[in-house]
Amino acid sequence: MAKTSFARAVSVVFLVAGLATVSAATGVPSARAGAPVIGWRVAAVHPHDPGAFTQGLVFRDGALFESTGRYGQSSLRRVDAATGRVLARRNLPASFFGEGLEEVAGRLFQLTWREHAVLVYDAATFDAVGQKYLPTEGWGICHDGASFVVSDGTSVLTRYDTATFARLGRVRVADDGVPVDNINELECAHGHIYANVWMTDRVAVIDPANGRVLAWLDLSGLRVQMGGLPLEAITNGLAHDPRRNRFFVTGKLWPRLFELVVDPVPDGRAVPVPPVSPVSPVSKDAP
Repeated sequence: MAKTSFARAVSVVFLVAGLATVSAATGVPSARAGAPVIGWRVAAVHPHDPGAFTQGLVFRDGALFESTGRYGQSSLRRVDAATGRVLARRNLPASFFGEGLEEVAGRLFQLTWREHAVLVYDAATFDAVGQKYLPTEGWGICHDGASFVVSDGTSVLTRYDTATFARLGRVRVADDGVPVDNINELECAHGHIYANVWMTDRVAVIDPANGRVLAWLDLSGLRVQMGGLPLEAITNGLAHDPRRNRFFVTGKLWPRLFELVVDPVPDGRAVPVPPVSPVSPVSKDAP
């Protein structure tokens, strides 16, 4: 997100002030209350375009796709993960701010921040093949095999139908009962939702059934390895490679793309709660 509101940024600082940290070099967790912090290690490091204001990342069948933001600079890209070279690029209209990105059945779905539009492309050609209406701001998106999950910068995750993008239901994210606001970039993997929290280097691992935070990743150690990054160069890019079970991680204006091996999430799923009542589809004319 551009998200330049200082007040909201300060609120995030207070929100995460009580969370424990991990070793900057290894990601080894320290003790904390609430959901545990799980460890990680860097398996590989690759170059990344330091001018890319990364908003979304997808890895499918050996191809890395990236969504970048900022008005007048937003783009959709196919990137060679090993070299950082941009293999294909499609620029968004200057009035659109690119956001989260997901791929389903050969189609790329790119969110826009405040334009209420989900841009749909052919993943092979980058040809535009459609557009869906989104009733909220668009921040992050992933698909769990059944439906899209979309974040809007609050503590709420909303499900949308794969074919129609009709709104299906929602769940509120909380850690030990405390809502987690500013949910941003999303990645669906291992039956969980991995969610970056805006303006932090933290990733919440969420139970999609009830929104409970099962674990945290603290990725601040990656920033330490780069050093000298501008204030806005925050963690913002998660993509899972299921074949090798690695996560690609980068950030806005980062010069590097990391491959991480992440520790398993503890078996601590909460008791299932009653399903959220379906929400009637929202028309484009709704407020």
